[in-house]
Amino acid sequence: MTLAGSTPSASGGPAAPYGLPGHLVDFVEALRRRGIMVGPSETVDAGRVMSVLDLLDRESLREGLACSLLRRPTHRATFDAVFDLWFPRATGERDSAGVDLTLPRKPDGTVDMQALRELIAELLADGSDESMNLTELLTAAMVEELGQYQSNNGPSFSAYQALRDVAPETLLNKILQGMLGNQNGGAEGKDNSDYQSEVAKRTAAQRIADFRKMVEKETRRRTAENLGKERVATYSVPKLAEEVDFLRASDAELTTLKKNVAPLARLLASRLAVRRSRSRAGSIDLRRTLRKSMSTGGVPIDLVQRKPKRARPELVVMCDVSGSVAGFSHFTLLLVNALREQFSRVRVFAFIDTTDEVTRFFDSNADLGSAMSRMVREAELITYDGHSDYGHAFGVFQEKFAQSITSRTSLLVLGDGRNNYRDPNLGSLAHMVAVAKHAHWLNPEPKGQWGTGDSAAKVYNEVISMHECRSASQLAEVVSGLLPV
Repeated sequence: MTLAGSTPSASGGPAAPYGLPGHLVDFVEALRRRGIMVGPSETVDAGRVMSVLDLLDRESLREGLACSLLRRPTHRATFDAVFDLWFPRATGERDSAGVDLTLPRKPDGTVDMQALRELIAELLADGSDESMNLTELLTAAMVEELGQYQSNNGPSFSAYQALRDVAPETLLNKILQGMLGNQNGGAEGKDNSDYQSEVAKRTAAQRIADFRKMVEKETRRRTAENLGKERVATYSVPKLAEEVDFLRASDAELTTLKKNVAPLARLLASRLAVRRSRSRAGSIDLRRTLRKSMSTGGVPIDLVQRKPKRARPELVVMCDVSGSVAGFSHFTLLLVNALREQFSRVRVFAFIDTTDEVTRFFDSNADLGSAMSRMVREAELITYDGHSDYGHAFGVFQEKFAQSITSRTSLLVLGDGRNNYRDPNLGSLAHMVAVAKHAHWLNPEPKGQWGTGDSAAKVYNEVISMHECRSASQLAEVVSGLLPV
C-alpha cells in the first residue's frame, strides 16, 4: 500500500513519504516512541481525516487526529504535547494579525512591568474569546522579549524567565475583582454572594493556570525551532498515565491514574476469566489416561482429565501507607478493590510502624477516597514515631492476625521495604510466607535501589518473591501474572 503523496524507493523497499503524508508518518512515529500504540489502520484513518478537514483550522485538526489515532482517553495529554510540537501555531515570531499588542514601556524604553501586570489581569478578568486571543498574542510577545536568552546553541527561551517578574499567581485578587465587577448585580442574599465569589475565585485560578500553560507552550514552540522538536519532546512531553512513576507522580498525575483503575481492573478481570475458562476441564491425569489406553492397544485415544478446582482463592493484602509510598498503596488498593469479585474473600491490613486491619473501610459500596482518609485517621497505624518499621509491623500481624492466613490464602505485601535501619524481623514474614499458598511483594522502587540506604528489600527478597512495580503498566503486568486461577 502506498500513501498518497509518497513514492516507492528505487530498490523496491518501503515508500519514502514527503510533504504532508511524510509529516503525518513522522508524527505517528513520535507518538509510538512515547508509548502510544498506533497501527497502520489508524494511520490510514488519520490520513483520510486530514484529507477532508480544513488544515488551517488547527483545533479541528487536533480533534480529528485524536479521534483517529487514540484508543485511551488517558493518552490525551501526551498526544496534545506532541501535536503542539509537530503542528505548531506558527513558525518563528508570531504575527499579530494587524493587532497592535506590544508590551507597555516606560519612557526609557524598558518594559513597564506594573502596566504589563495590569494588562494581563484585565484580559484574564474579561475571559471572552477575543480577550483570550489577545492574551495568546501577548504571551508570544513576552516569550520573545522577556523569555529569550543567549545559550551556546544560540538564542533560547525560558518560561521561568518570561514569568519571573510578572508573577501571575499574585494577580488573583485583581482578576477576581475584575470578574465580580463585570457580573450583573441580580443575585440577592449572602448565600448567593458567597457562591458567586467561590465560583469566581476558582475560575480566576484556572485562568491563571491556563495563562502559564500558554507561556510554556510558546516557549516549547520557539525552543523546538532551535533545538529540534524531537529533542524538546524528550523532556517536555508528559509520560502516559500508565507509565508515570508512582513515587514521583504529582497530584494531577495520581488523579489521572485513579481514573485509569476501572478499565485496568476490567482488563485484568477479563484475562482471569479467560484463564479460568481454559482450566475448567482440568489438567490431564496421565496415570488414568494410560490405564484407559490399555483397551486400545496402548494408544491414548481418550484423555482422562482431573477434576478442576473451582474454589476462588482468598486474598490478604498488607500495605505500607506511610507518606513515601502512599500514592502507590492507594492506587494498588483501588485496583484490588475493583478485583475483589475474583476472590472469595479479601482482607486488607495497613501499617506504618504497627499493623491494623482496615477491611471495614473498603466494603463494596464505600467511596475509596473517603475510605483511605478514614483509614489514616481511625486505624491504629502508629505506636511511637510514625516512621516505617516493617519488622515491628510484621511482628504485630503475626501476634494478632496470624489466623487470617491459611493454605488457601494469597498474600500480597505492598511497600518499598525502607525500614529505617530497624530489625527486619524476617522470622515473622517467613512464617507468613510458609503458611500462605502464594506470597508476593510489590515494590514501587527501581530494582537497582533495593538494598541501598535504609532499604531492607534485598533481605526480604530472600524469603518472599519481590516484584518491581514502578508504574501502572508494570503493576498490571505483575498482578495479571500473580492472579491465581
